[in-house]
Amino acid sequence: MNVIEGGIAAPGKKFAIVVSRFNHFVVESLLQGAVGTLKQYGQVSDTDITVVRVPGAYEMPVTAQKLADSGDFDAIIAVGAVIRGGTPHFDFVAGECNSGLARVAQQTGVPVAFGVITTDSIEQAIERSGSKAGNKGAEAALSALEMVNVLAQL
Repeated sequence: MNVIEGGIAAPGKKFAIVVSRFNHFVVESLLQGAVGTLKQYGQVSDTDITVVRVPGAYEMPVTAQKLADSGDFDAIIAVGAVIRGGTPHFDFVAGECNSGLARVAQQTGVPVAFGVITTDSIEQAIERSGSKAGNKGAEAALSALEMVNVLAQL
């Protein structure tokens, strides 16, 4: 039996992190988690990490598409926060962000890790950005590291 699994270390690989500025009070913690994980566990150097800031989650897919099409990155990590309000706006933004980022990965073959938290409250967002529920930015970075290594073996 042949089993293909990706490790976490990825020195020399290049990563782009697309960061939503909206809800920055939690998103900055997600970004710190992603960068810290790339450096500590992935052994990725500062020069191999590019951070691209965009207005919000809705703008992430087109940015990820441009980054993937450039051929300069082995993986893309998307970090942001969409917090439910009193209108259906949340559903449209979260849904389009998720499906758009998935489409980029499928169309380009470049892994796009989803570190965009979608929560019902500010408290849940804080929990998922580094307190009780871990750091979803760090988790997305781990996924990106592993996928880079899995795809390199295929």
